[in-house]
Amino acid sequence: MFYTDNKLQYPVRVDAPNPLFARALQQAIGGVEGEIRVAMQYFFQACGARGNPKFRDLLMNTAAEELGHIEMLATAVALNLEGAPLSMKEEAAKDSAVNAIMGGMNLKNLLSAGLSAMPVDSDGVPFDMSHIYASGNIAADMTANIAAESTGRTLAVRLYNMTDDAGMKDMLQYLIARDTMHQNQWMAALEELGGAKGAFPIPNSHPQAEEKTEFSYAYLGFQKDGSAPAPGRWSEGTSIDGKGEFMTAALEPSSQIPDLGKAKPNSGAQSEQM
Repeated sequence: MFYTDNKLQYPVRVDAPNPLFARALQQAIGGVEGEIRVAMQYFFQACGARGNPKFRDLLMNTAAEELGHIEMLATAVALNLEGAPLSMKEEAAKDSAVNAIMGGMNLKNLLSAGLSAMPVDSDGVPFDMSHIYASGNIAADMTANIAAESTGRTLAVRLYNMTDDAGMKDMLQYLIARDTMHQNQWMAALEELGGAKGAFPIPNSHPQAEEKTEFSYAYLGFQKDGSAPAPGRWSEGTSIDGKGEFMTAALEPSSQIPDLGKAKPNSGAQSEQM
């Protein structure tokens, strides 16, 4: 069950409406780095969480917080669109080519939403849930969440650097701070799950003795001349999970040549394939 008190999670203020910045903010709502993505990712991870219920609680609480971030950003988009023209004639009188298509604003915000936010990215492409990662493996999900918050914080910092509006900068600094916390909370959750030595390799429930162990910690090079790839921490010393030793090897091709056999009759293939 979800509740709302009809109040914003953090105050949203726009000092100088800017329809172009409204378009940029749409990326933080419906872009692959945006709030819809993380809200739905944490929600579905929570719905499928098994084991210690505190991880489900952590995920669901954060999903609810991210819904509040969507509300904040949607409010910011609407406030930035207050300066947008309501007709092409208004803008056409100012500059050539309709001021580069209404000053660069996303026309969907006007035509489809009446100068309001939409569940789309900065190009008007609807968010389609294809970037939601909810694997049912709590360690894999926490790892994915670190990446999600990292790209989200990167986007928020870029948006912060795009605007001179004091109100928008204040809101974005709040969102940046929350991304800092979320990165740290997911890393803390991984630590509780055993950290690099306990949680990895994911899933840790699969017996490593059954995998092809000669490849488990080998950094493979694919240079045409057979030379070794450039070395790094990933190519020598104890593996990060502490369960093996990194090594470098040039992979030799196997002797197998793929042969799919003849095409089946009535499969739509050429007669020469049968």
